[in-house]
Order: sequence, then C-alpha cells, then structure tokens
Amino acid sequence: MQYLNTSLSCVTFPLLILFPQQSGLYEYKIYGGLADCPPELCADVYMDLDFRKQWDQYVKELYEKTYDGEKIIYWEVKYPFPLSNRDVSFQAFCFPCSFSPGRVWVFLLKSVSVPQFPEKPGIIRVQSYKQSLAIESDGKTGSKVYMYYFDNPGGMLPSWLVNWAAKSGVPAFLKDMQNACRNYSKST
Repeated sequence: MQYLNTSLSCVTFPLLILFPQQSGLYEYKIYGGLADCPPELCADVYMDLDFRKQWDQYVKELYEKTYDGEKIIYWEVKYPFPLSNRDVSFQAFCFPCSFSPGRVWVFLLKSVSVPQFPEKPGIIRVQSYKQSLAIESDGKTGSKVYMYYFDNPGGMLPSWLVNWAAKSGVPAFLKDMQNACRNYSKST
C-alpha cells in the first residue's frame, strides 16, 4: 500500500493506494477534513443530484429513477476528446448513524446492472464501481471525512492512465465538494 499526502486548499488528505493484482487498477482511501463544511451540509451536497450537475464538471447526465421499489442512479461521465464518455448505473444508500458523542453520515454506492438503463452507443459502460464515504463533525465547524473509491472505466485505456487520473481526481473531487458546500445555500 502506498501513502501519499495530497494538499488541498487548507486541508491535507493522506491518500492510501492499494494495488490489487487482479484488475491492475488502484483502490483509493482518503482520510482528512473539510474546513467550514458541517457534516449535515456535506451530506446534503453529496446527495443533491441537481446541485451536483452545477458543481461537478464531469457530469453529463445524472438522475435517479425508482424501479421495483429500488432507487437507481444513472450517471454519464464526460471524458476528454478523443476518449469516449463512460456511464454507470448504481445504488446509493445514505444513513446517519448516531454514536456518542455525535453522528456519522455513511454513504454506500455500488454499480448495478438493470435493464431500465441499457447501454448507449458510443458510451462505455462502467461495470465495476464502488464508493464508501463516512462524514462526521470535526468538533468545530467542519467535517472529518473517510472515502474509499474504486472504478474500472473499461475500454482500451491503459491502467497507468486510469491510475493517474484517479490519483489526482479523487482529492480534486473532495476539494470541489468543499467549494460546493460553501456555495450550496446560495444556490438552493
């Protein structure tokens, strides 16, 4: 397992990287904090799909539908030319857990294959995606964050390119989320 420090504006996240031999792709774990972003606000920003379309530059399409009582999220991710966009359908579960002295918001996301979201021509379907996120108060005005992330974007991308993009993209996502938290009340 590798250990990297990734500096964000006012927060340093240790980034742990696990290299599973089977896929050739890294799995990421990040521990850190988001300054001036209370956990309730982080949870709202993370699960507000309409707001996500405003602050996440990689969202092309993002919406939720309910099938047989199950909520499924469809997300098309923009990739730069000449690469093909990717899409994924997944289930997302969010639940607060109360512990003394406070509360932890837990998010579990995992790709699912459902016939209601068939593959689209020209877009590569992500078959393997999973993310876990836990957010709790830092005891002040911010949040402590733990995030686990893995996806296999498929297609003919070399693993070194996928690993490089995820290595820089995962910390950048949290920086973007911190900025989104600061702008959330202004947009809703």
